[in-house]
Amino acid sequence: MKFYRYSFLNLLDFSNHITESEQRQEKVKLKGLSLFSSAGIAETYYRDIGIDIIVANELIPRRANLYKKLYPTAQMIQGSILDNMVNVQIKEALQDKKIDIIVATPPCQGVSLAGKNKSQQAMAEDERNHLIFKVIEYMHLLKPKFILIENVPRYLQLFLVYKNEFVTIEEILKREFSDEYNIDIEVLDASEFGVPQKRKRAFIKLYKKELSWESPKKCKEILSLRDAIGHLPSLESGESSSIAWHYARKHTPNNILWMKHTPTNKSAFENKIHYPQKSNGEKVKAFKTTYARMQWDQPAPTITMRNDCIASQRNVHPGNIQEDGTYSDARVLTPLELMILTSLPTNWNIPDDTSEILIRQVLGECVPPLLIKKVLEPILKNEEI
Repeated sequence: MKFYRYSFLNLLDFSNHITESEQRQEKVKLKGLSLFSSAGIAETYYRDIGIDIIVANELIPRRANLYKKLYPTAQMIQGSILDNMVNVQIKEALQDKKIDIIVATPPCQGVSLAGKNKSQQAMAEDERNHLIFKVIEYMHLLKPKFILIENVPRYLQLFLVYKNEFVTIEEILKREFSDEYNIDIEVLDASEFGVPQKRKRAFIKLYKKELSWESPKKCKEILSLRDAIGHLPSLESGESSSIAWHYARKHTPNNILWMKHTPTNKSAFENKIHYPQKSNGEKVKAFKTTYARMQWDQPAPTITMRNDCIASQRNVHPGNIQEDGTYSDARVLTPLELMILTSLPTNWNIPDDTSEILIRQVLGECVPPLLIKKVLEPILKNEEI
């Protein structure tokens, strides 16, 4: 794969280096319902392509509140979609409104690789994995032109009880909607679509028989970590800069020591002297993907919910070798670096008083907005809409 470099301005403003057909459209064409919205990170570019979310639902209050600040014109209904009262509120908000598209991202924790030891039976019994049936209920109720269900690739392997059978979600959707909708499924890696982060997501697309929904085109070149954040000032643990959201978390002296002696693309467990150890000097037992630095010339690894933790999965800045042989930036990524690697624009309207940990959490769970923009944009080519 060929890597390429953008100027500082174009790198951060992702809307500037997208194809001409993706440029801002003043007229909104499609009205949408967003389910399991989180803080709406994925929806950053919706209006750019002519999609206006008018009703949204999110379970967690702090995420729903951030969504309200980011999208004040949308009606956010906070609460569990499994709660009858919440569903009444959603349906009242949708009353007399024509919905063209439903976008749903059911929680993936019930099927994520972090729970890989779960049996199919255990996954089928996990309440979070039953949320798809509420999505199906709204699909039948609203009969939109387009539906997008997005999740981790493992979601496609989930079996649920449907009419006394264990079947996949794909099979459930085909039995419910194949007469009325085309159903396409694809797994895409964000790094192949202009996002400087490796992140695979599964997309289930349903669209009316008379309509089309093409797959997005891959970029010819890939953005590396150096392309994305290499221009930003170096920071050590606890330091700040004059750039908004570019400040470093404070880590323990031992964590800093271990990581200062860890080269780019290496784990501190590979160090001969300064490796992670207990107070008695015994080496900590863990995988070599922990206490690990990223590499400059590849996209960032998947950003996780624990992107604040220096010991977690390959979370540490790549760093640069210094005159004394140690490496700079012995820290996790700053909020700004995470925003850039998630494909958020320079003019992202995140409120200044948003907590750092909330930003880290919603970025760790979201689908990169540039990826979902490229998935959704082809539907606007349909003349019938």
